[in-house]
Amino acid sequence: MKHLALLTSGGDAPGMNAAIRAVVRAAHHYGLAVTGVLDGFDGLVEGRTRALGPRDVSNIIQRGGTLLRSARSEAFRTREGRDRAVAHLRAAGIDAVVVIGGNGSQTGAMTLHAESGMAVIGIASTIDNDLAGTDRTIGFDTACNTAMEAIDRLRDTASSHERLFFVEVMGRDAGFIALRTAIAGGAEYAMVPEARQDIDEVVRVLTQGAAGKGSSIVVVAEGDEQGGAFAIAQRVKERAPQFDIRVSVLGHLQRGGSPTVADRVLASRLGVGAVEHLREGRWGGVLGEVSGRLVLTPFAEAITGRKPAEGDLLRILPILAV
Repeated sequence: MKHLALLTSGGDAPGMNAAIRAVVRAAHHYGLAVTGVLDGFDGLVEGRTRALGPRDVSNIIQRGGTLLRSARSEAFRTREGRDRAVAHLRAAGIDAVVVIGGNGSQTGAMTLHAESGMAVIGIASTIDNDLAGTDRTIGFDTACNTAMEAIDRLRDTASSHERLFFVEVMGRDAGFIALRTAIAGGAEYAMVPEARQDIDEVVRVLTQGAAGKGSSIVVVAEGDEQGGAFAIAQRVKERAPQFDIRVSVLGHLQRGGSPTVADRVLASRLGVGAVEHLREGRWGGVLGEVSGRLVLTPFAEAITGRKPAEGDLLRILPILAV
């Protein structure tokens, strides 16, 4: 193996640049060339690339976003588009592909591997933390810290006006950000896709806990079965008109910013590990970290496996929210 292609795909996550840096420098250490693919799978189909060496990735470990950029690709969804992508890779003499991204990105990586037979390995990177086979994904810790800081600020204004705030965080299919930030931000309630929660129960908890409190915070994962924060706030207001309610949707704020130490270290380990796995003939899956060890999980399992909610956090939240 002499030549790797590297791309980032899907939603950006803080720490992607740290992973790019690690892949490029590990490849250089082992005498391998690296071609960076611009704009994700769309760039792979169109052949938009640039050579990457150690100096090209200087001063990016602290930056959010992705040096290689990311984009959706309708063309890659077609067999014709994927054939064009493979043709570009083979014409460039590329032996293997490293894909940094989340669920959708690793689905593309799995298809590329299955149809072309090329060596393809994924690096688990998504703020939602919803890939199986890894305790944490790149970007998750930073997104949690960003959301927590926002909740701290909202608590200040909520307390000043004795308001109930509903704060919506990302997590279409998983409530990891919502649950962690609810605990860390001292929220009164968290609504997550993994647990069925009734609006009347939310009202009961908030009403009972309102005595003696100057404010309340409810953190809502965008994928909760009861709807987004605005819909839930409206339904609570109908049942409890005494609350002065405000809604804040954090949205893409959670994707940006300088990655935390935890995300920089995780990205660095996974980037170097991806290159070393390829050199050892191990690919066909997503590389993550479990109990401090690097683990390669087959694509299908990483994508479709259901990572359970952190049940202990669900249990202790009402204990702490009195």
